[in-house]
Amino acid sequence: MEAKTSEMKSIRRDMEKRREISSAMEELSMMVIVKPGENHNSALIPTKPFLSVCYSVLQVLDNIGPTMAVLRQDVHQNIKRLELMHESNPSMNSNLVEILKSEAKEGNQRKGSSCSKAFVWLTRTLDFTSLLLQTLAKDPEKKMEKVVEEVYNITLKPWHGWISSAAYRVALKLVPESQTFMDLLKAEDENYDTLKEKMQILVSLFVPLLEDVHCILRLYNLDNLKST
Repeated sequence: MEAKTSEMKSIRRDMEKRREISSAMEELSMMVIVKPGENHNSALIPTKPFLSVCYSVLQVLDNIGPTMAVLRQDVHQNIKRLELMHESNPSMNSNLVEILKSEAKEGNQRKGSSCSKAFVWLTRTLDFTSLLLQTLAKDPEKKMEKVVEEVYNITLKPWHGWISSAAYRVALKLVPESQTFMDLLKAEDENYDTLKEKMQILVSLFVPLLEDVHCILRLYNLDNLKST
């Protein structure tokens, strides 16, 4: 009986691992973002699909372990903030750009726990994840601590104050080995070449999407927002 229970748990873990990269790929492939043209009203970032992508990324980050606890907590809070805003008026808030526009008009996009700030930090988390996977796909043998440090320095550190930066310096000591991280992402019947290929596909989906999102952030003067 115990052996059967253990086997079922193993199958469930394998299915969860299979879903992490694959579900992120699926969510990203369905995302359609419309960049602002001459008519700024045409810009579109669908709220629910964007948050689905963020949830998928959260599952990937979980594999890095306690190191990502600070980032994970922030990501989860920011997702919830945008979810609550969407639920308060689903038809009006189905487009994230409309939320940015509304907060910009009210003059509170940079204040307190605004949805604009939540969106900025979720975007930066996607930047971090995309570059992390890209770096590991190119060089799986590279030390994970070095990879996370380099990626953090490029994507998050420029926007962090000393408190956040100090927390990450401590967390870096807890990262797993690259091989361990890859093993956690890899399904049981999957080889490393297949995993690397899936990671590269995921990155190829991230890059154009993030370029479009950053274009919209610049439009609303949110691209240089910093934390404490």
